[in-house]
Amino acid sequence: MVTSRLQGLTASAAQQVMAAARAIENGGPDQAAACLAPALAAFPVHPEVLRVQAGVLSLRGDYTAAVAAMQHAIRLRPQDALYHNTLGSILGEAYEYDAAIAALRRASELQPDLAIVWFNLGVILTRAVRHAEAIEALHRAVDLDPLHMSARALLGDMLRGQNRFGEAAAEYRRVLAEQPWTGAAWWGLADLKTLHFSDEDIERMRRALGDPRAGDGDLVATGFALAKALDEREKFAESLQALASANAVARRRRQWDARTFSAGVSSILEAFSLPSQHAADATLGRGVIFIVGLPRSGTTLVEQILASHSQVQGTGELPDLALTLSEETRRRKQAFPRWVSAMSADDWKRLGTRYLERTVYWRKHRAWFTDKLPGNWYYIGAIRKMLPGAKIICCRRDPLETCFSCYRQYLDNNEYQRTFEDLAAYWREYDRSVRHWRSLHPDHVYEHVYEDLIAEPERSTRALLEFCGLPFEQSCIDFHQTQRDVHSPSAMQVRQPLRRDTARAFRYGALLDPLRRALGLPAFAG
Repeated sequence: MVTSRLQGLTASAAQQVMAAARAIENGGPDQAAACLAPALAAFPVHPEVLRVQAGVLSLRGDYTAAVAAMQHAIRLRPQDALYHNTLGSILGEAYEYDAAIAALRRASELQPDLAIVWFNLGVILTRAVRHAEAIEALHRAVDLDPLHMSARALLGDMLRGQNRFGEAAAEYRRVLAEQPWTGAAWWGLADLKTLHFSDEDIERMRRALGDPRAGDGDLVATGFALAKALDEREKFAESLQALASANAVARRRRQWDARTFSAGVSSILEAFSLPSQHAADATLGRGVIFIVGLPRSGTTLVEQILASHSQVQGTGELPDLALTLSEETRRRKQAFPRWVSAMSADDWKRLGTRYLERTVYWRKHRAWFTDKLPGNWYYIGAIRKMLPGAKIICCRRDPLETCFSCYRQYLDNNEYQRTFEDLAAYWREYDRSVRHWRSLHPDHVYEHVYEDLIAEPERSTRALLEFCGLPFEQSCIDFHQTQRDVHSPSAMQVRQPLRRDTARAFRYGALLDPLRRALGLPAFAG
């Protein structure tokens, strides 16, 4: 911490601020607040006290108060790059990506040689699906600090999404050479799909799982990578054990409650069954194609097919729908969907217009664009109200294959994937919702079945395009030839011709009978 930032504090207050800052780094808001309390009482408007207080508030999820405190601090120290960096990081945690990017850009102008600023900018640009800019920022971070391993690992992820697999692998290997316990790098290598781990790699991963420097996140990611390596060697029981261990660590950090989630889905279905108007303009949202489903159900493949059309811009997993609804939640001071019944046609039009404002970046060159965030199925009712002209494609794949693929994939923050029972519960809620919305809105909600595409590619593709109102183009059949960034776990598959060998559950035989039971399916028949 720069000494000048502590000027004006007593020696004891300065010690309290530094102790609070260390506690924030360790993720402990209560300890940080306790350390800071005396200094905050004595110096409530000191800029450094305000900055650390903003960090405490951010850890507690009170982003509005955190941003206000940080803005106050910046008014007192407007030329301090670190202050703008902190503001940008807090805004990013609050999903205010545009404002976060602006704050971090300002920090980079004030101090261009500060690697942490470029790294944080790369993180936010990644979340905002602005991948080319993210790569540029991460390169700057690595150039300034070659030992910034988090920047290198994230850069590897971005390069992988651009089909630059050799460069991505090199970045991951550089990280592991310096920090062999880094789970993000091990999983990055595993997710390249074309790379096969050596026996030495497997031994290094096993050592990494026992390394005291590895955090929980490292243990989870490395465990998934090890499971992939064991699967390659057809050691299926060992692979499942590695997955169970990794998912247990993840579940220790954060759990998912199936009953609460089901109640939430029911409340949404009920809220949108009440009389309410659509947005005043029935064509609002025309040109937007939402692609939803469980992860690993073919959503990326559908987007690649559509993005191969001359009129469609493929974007990836946009956060803007949920963020637009979150803004309304904060405005009304009620949780979604409690405020739905109070919405007028003009209110829904306002939200639809806000979504289109947030996504204007993707409509610069083509009339149509995809929004492929799988979890947006949760908001189909809201989409129909705010963007009545939009199309919604719900992807389906065999439930056993889908759930098992989710269980095997390292997906951060998808906490329902940690047990077979939770996966089955989540799949049932998706199934219930899609059936409901499809029956109510057959002209705007379409079920796309992965197995149908595999069996009859052209027929399925033509039906998909017809639903969207797009003319057939051969390029959609030859989707694997389309050059574009793809940053989902299916990035490798969609750059290959359509494959018919993606089913894996049968290889595990009766080992997956617990998942079959959870899904209500018969036991393995041999």
